[in-house]
Amino acid sequence: MQTVTVRGAAIPALGFGVFRMSEAEVEQVVPAALEAGFTHFDTAQIYGNEAALGRALQAAGARRDQLFLTTKVWVDKYSPDRFAASVAESLDKLKVDQVDLLLLHWPGDKVAIAEQIAMLNEVQAAGLTRFIGVSNQNIAQLRESVALSAAPIVTNQIEMHPYLDQRAMMKAAAEANVSLTAYFGMADGEVPRDPKLAAIGARHGKTAAQVGLRWLIQRGFVALSKTAKPERVAENIAVFDFVLSDEEMAAIGSLARPGGRLVSPPGLAPAWDD
Repeated sequence: MQTVTVRGAAIPALGFGVFRMSEAEVEQVVPAALEAGFTHFDTAQIYGNEAALGRALQAAGARRDQLFLTTKVWVDKYSPDRFAASVAESLDKLKVDQVDLLLLHWPGDKVAIAEQIAMLNEVQAAGLTRFIGVSNQNIAQLRESVALSAAPIVTNQIEMHPYLDQRAMMKAAAEANVSLTAYFGMADGEVPRDPKLAAIGARHGKTAAQVGLRWLIQRGFVALSKTAKPERVAENIAVFDFVLSDEEMAAIGSLARPGGRLVSPPGLAPAWDD
């Protein structure tokens, strides 16, 4: 598996996300993901399936030293009396002593970034996570987080797909030496149905969805894939045996449009740069 190396962390470039999956779906699909070669699994407290992921990995006999596990702290835990306890609960559910990467899930509008980063640093210093990062931050928040954090901020997990222009964030993240992790890469089902992506895929013997994932990886993102169907897992990971040309990369990038952002919950999302 190709990795994205940043500030001491080697993050598998393709992860398996379990957003919007029931516990039953997670336990059914994770063995297939492991068999296909996935080692990077991404969950969150708010998903309600950390325990299912932990059970599935344990039941499959997955070796901890061969896994890269990411989870995220929900905004209602952003207080000194709840933050560390919530992370300990996540570890218990995942059946591990520490995760590889712990993220702040959303910046929200109730707790200052400085306070969030201080709590994130405390759990990292206590050994509950190897690395720390953020999610859904805008450029100003990312810069503030990097400046305030004693431990390296290794990623900002953000919405990214061909219909959303994230070039400003890419430039800011590169300047801060922070990787970007792409979620919602299928644009809620639009990418697999896109005729332009399908045409590009046909040249390579690939699907439009595979083209979308490959585009993210070639841009240097850590890409999160997702499927609840075991029979679809092999397709998701088969994105390292072809290369998109410069012309194809540019054509996909040209699909970005105003209003392309799909995820922006009030009270959680910041004022976006776009």
